[in-house]
Amino acid sequence: MSGSSLEQRLLRAWYTKAPWLPLLRPLSALYRHLVVRRRQAYLSGERAQWQPPVPLIVVGNITVGGTGKTPMVVWLIEFLRARGYRVGVVSRGYGARPPRYPWQVSATDEPALCGDEPALLVRRCDVPVVIDPDRPAAARHLLATTDVNLIISDDGLQHYALGRTVELVMLDHLRGLGNARCLPEGPLREPAERLDAVDLVVRNGAANDSVKGFAMQLVPLTLVNLASGERVAAARWSGPRQVTAMAGIGNPQRFFRTLETLAFEFDTRIFPDHANYDASTLSTLPVDRPVLMTEKDAVKCAGLAQDNWWYLSVEAHLSDAFEAALLGLLPSSHPDEIKQE
Repeated sequence: MSGSSLEQRLLRAWYTKAPWLPLLRPLSALYRHLVVRRRQAYLSGERAQWQPPVPLIVVGNITVGGTGKTPMVVWLIEFLRARGYRVGVVSRGYGARPPRYPWQVSATDEPALCGDEPALLVRRCDVPVVIDPDRPAAARHLLATTDVNLIISDDGLQHYALGRTVELVMLDHLRGLGNARCLPEGPLREPAERLDAVDLVVRNGAANDSVKGFAMQLVPLTLVNLASGERVAAARWSGPRQVTAMAGIGNPQRFFRTLETLAFEFDTRIFPDHANYDASTLSTLPVDRPVLMTEKDAVKCAGLAQDNWWYLSVEAHLSDAFEAALLGLLPSSHPDEIKQE
């Protein structure tokens, strides 16, 4: 599959401000009206919102397309654990088909069962993760079955039925808000002014913190072989530099730019975000050169992997100022003193 998919064409149109997009403005105006009214219904108490008895951090975005939410969630898990918090995660589990909801994800669950991002988080961080389209139900289950005292809601900004302590919004620094229009004319899930109401804005790919948000850099760490588990520091790769780069994520170009910084030369295979892979889908990948992919793709390809398939593990880097701002938004009591009701 090439980048000519409908998903990629729409993303290109939104972020290059294609001249035909204003034809969709009436639909965009209706969508904007509905999402603003829906949020206001929760803020006014017209619709019920459940606030968990422990701090809850929402990591989300107001744009369609990848912004780096999963690396941000991984960073939060590791940072907050190091400060004494017992962290758990709730997620919708995009595309998941578990036997029932809520579903607590295990490290042996296939991504088709629980979703690719929940599978990645459990395998990489060994963190409790519960999936359910009903976010309050997921949070209640997490609290009832584990000893967590802080919850992260992955991609949960627009799930207003679940109350939150901190709203953290991710933006792609290079793409920004595109044409700054709501769906379907533009990439916005909510109007741009929604950013004024959130607690933290993180700009993935920015070099420095600014009034527009805190900077986050994704640093390539390790290339991991899907078949053998062999690990090679990305900067010490001694294999072929001619590779195939494969990505089924919201913003594949960011992954490709990272490979360029590592001096790889590559042709690309772009799949839809959250794509389901099988032997037939992957049969077009070359066998005479290494295939490099994202960690999110790797959780779905592990059972199909050839000996020369590798994924790139990345790590989020954020500033001391961001760390201080985040901790300042959490309860002042020690994590051990945060009790569940």
